Amino acid sequence: MASVNKVIIVGNLGADPETRYLPSGDAVTSIRVATTDRYKDKQTGEMKEATEWHSISFFAKLAEIAGQYLRKGSQVYVEGSLRTRKYTDKNGVEKYATDIRADSMQMLGSRQGMGGPSEESGASAGGYAPRQAPARPQAAPAQRPAAAAPRPAASSFDEMDDDIPF
Repeated sequence: MASVNKVIIVGNLGADPETRYLPSGDAVTSIRVATTDRYKDKQTGEMKEATEWHSISFFAKLAEIAGQYLRKGSQVYVEGSLRTRKYTDKNGVEKYATDIRADSMQMLGSRQGMGGPSEESGASAGGYAPRQAPARPQAAPAQRPAAAAPRPAASSFDEMDDDIPF
């Protein structure tokens, strides 16, 4: 029987990413993402929320991108797979943790927290001022080529092939 290990998460970062480097030089970036379910309690009729926290790890080039552009509060879409690891805590007790190993990531929402200032951020609001993204160089406007003279119609397929530039 075939099996699938696929996870899709859309949520918000609870803290800035943490990036470290392996001895090989490859980057590893870890984030914690919150997802919140809203539902109506059947007994009381009251709206309730349940927040779940997910540990996500990025590797190599994707880790560098996540570490550079994601910030606390950023909304992110992540696809990956579940990985369970075993570790020993400081009291010597063996424990298990299930993390998400990211395969792809898409930054969502406004550009807030990704380099662009927002009304709520900055020193005047007393909030976190995100890093400024480098300005994108503007390309010079392309020159439109002069119109070519019309070609005479080809009388056979062989002649048409000669007119096609490759």
